[in-house]
Amino acid sequence: MDSLKYIKHYPEGIKKQVLELIKEKKLAEHILKKYPSSHDKKTDKTLFNYVNELKNAHIKNAPSLSKVVYDGKINVIHNALGTHHFISRVQGGKLKSKNEIRIASMFKNVPLEFLEMIVVHELAHFKEKEHNKAFYKLCEYMQPSYHQVEFDLRLYLTHVDIFGKIEEYS
Repeated sequence: MDSLKYIKHYPEGIKKQVLELIKEKKLAEHILKKYPSSHDKKTDKTLFNYVNELKNAHIKNAPSLSKVVYDGKINVIHNALGTHHFISRVQGGKLKSKNEIRIASMFKNVPLEFLEMIVVHELAHFKEKEHNKAFYKLCEYMQPSYHQVEFDLRLYLTHVDIFGKIEEYS
């Protein structure tokens, strides 16, 4: 059952369905049916603009972003999908803050909904530091299908773990 590490906390019935898709080698087909193509936010600049648009549309009073980049050093399989950083420095007599979001590079070639889910998750941390009820409510506000997309992203990561990336997203 280690092949199901991304969905290990889901009910047994769901895990059995996923195992059946894996056994029949139909997991990619299942994912592609819902998400047929990848997004066009391939550069750090387009990613920054996309994240800024989402932030401004949903959490206007959040601090401004200093940097949003794809980061090849984030190990998705063992670590995280993305990270957020709040950096404060004293410059002269003033306190300067920088807010950064880093997204794992493997998400350059995934459906827009997956990228949006990761971005929404990291943006929500600007308002709510902990993964609590308010945090997930904010995620759902920014992306109403947040929980379904998170599950589907977990299925995608399961596929990547077992079979490798889905060719249609390359």
